[in-house]
Amino acid sequence: MNTTKLRHGLCWALIVGFPALLFASDAMPAMLYAKGEAWINGTSVPKSSAIFPGDLIQTRADSLVNINATGSRILVLADSVTKYQGNEVSLEHGTLTVVTSTEMETRAGDVTVRPVSKDWAEFVVTHVDGTVQIVAKKGDLAIDDGQQTSTLSQGQQTTRDDSQDPEKKKKKKRTGAAEAATGSVLNSTAAIVGGTAVIGGVALWVYTRSDDPISPKR
Repeated sequence: MNTTKLRHGLCWALIVGFPALLFASDAMPAMLYAKGEAWINGTSVPKSSAIFPGDLIQTRADSLVNINATGSRILVLADSVTKYQGNEVSLEHGTLTVVTSTEMETRAGDVTVRPVSKDWAEFVVTHVDGTVQIVAKKGDLAIDDGQQTSTLSQGQQTTRDDSQDPEKKKKKKRTGAAEAATGSVLNSTAAIVGGTAVIGGVALWVYTRSDDPISPKR
């Protein structure tokens, strides 16, 4: 009798708890660590915070953000706006570095960048003034610009327009690029170029922010 009750109890626990576990795994939260002032959905973020898919992250010209997700780490450089989407990030403006073993994608306008394999990959994406620059630092990348998909080999870099749609290009020429968010200087190309130049120096800070390294080899 006790065994039957125990089995019934376990069954009900699974019925109630299993959907919640599925929801939690689909949510794919991550931890954010800020160096300097940054914002999540327009609200100033403390030194660290949990983030969830759909959250908009913005850095100032003098701040940086490190996002630790399962199997991936994203460094959002100064003067950038990006949206965290679980296993994808959408870069609206600025520069970010992605280190991943889960084939995490980065979108910049109509351009999508993703590793071609589940081996460790590292790449840099810059999205400024309608132009997307991609640098493959480790591993090969697949780049889809909305018209065709090409492969960028490790150690190479390339540039794409953020949209191949002629109508979108005409609209940009007439109206200019819209601001991605408020409360920060978002039009400083010099700041983005300077930020990209110091990626190597900033990496030391990034990889020491977490007690658990992203990879034993790294």
